[in-house]
Amino acid sequence: MSDRPEDEGRAAAQPPKTTPASTYAPVERASVRVLLGQPRYRRLRNRALVAAAVGVVVGFLVMDWRVGVTAAIGAAIADTVYRARSASSVPAWRRASVAERRTEGQLKRLERSGYRTLHARAIPGSEAQIDHLVIGPTGVYAVDSEKWDKRLPVRVQMGKKLFHGPFDMKARLAEAKMEATQASELISKAYGREVSVVPSLAIYGPPVPWKIMTIRGVDVYEGARARRWITKREHALTEQEINRLYEIAESVLPPRYGDA
Repeated sequence: MSDRPEDEGRAAAQPPKTTPASTYAPVERASVRVLLGQPRYRRLRNRALVAAAVGVVVGFLVMDWRVGVTAAIGAAIADTVYRARSASSVPAWRRASVAERRTEGQLKRLERSGYRTLHARAIPGSEAQIDHLVIGPTGVYAVDSEKWDKRLPVRVQMGKKLFHGPFDMKARLAEAKMEATQASELISKAYGREVSVVPSLAIYGPPVPWKIMTIRGVDVYEGARARRWITKREHALTEQEINRLYEIAESVLPPRYGDA
């Protein structure tokens, strides 16, 4: 390397080396199509489509575009409220809900009468959960505890459709029945003979305008009636049968979360 001042000046005057642009990864620009494919924007898009459809139909039926706009806004608001209340960042099986704890409190009072209960039991191979499986003198029961918005009424249509406000709860009934059916099959196979598991929904929040009603094979009642719903039937199991079925259920239906 030269020590002459002029060499140092020429070196300082040399432009700094730059990395060719081709060595950098290309920047991917977000497109409208990509954004609309995201879950958040997809929900907004679907909400807008539903609102628009409701607005068009209502506006056409009443021949007034202003009524159609009002109906569209109402549909969008209803969808927003429903999704906000049904969504959770924590999976439901990771915690016991207020409704589950209230039902559990009722069921503890049955222990002195020979009933045994398992809480938060999983259906193997699925995300389904039986909140409370009760085994006692009157039979075997699957109770799902539900906390619903008390501002929305509970109603039934033609004895076959359950609604919470404007929302059809058909899927929830189907899930409760499926859970009980799966539990029945698993317990029956291990027990050596058929064991029926009666499904139910115990609803907390809004008043339920009936005592007990069977809808699509599922008994539906106000949450406070859970204990009476179980004990009102005739005795069908002995203490030995209860203990054996409890052991089987504890084995074939694993705990969903830290259930003792």
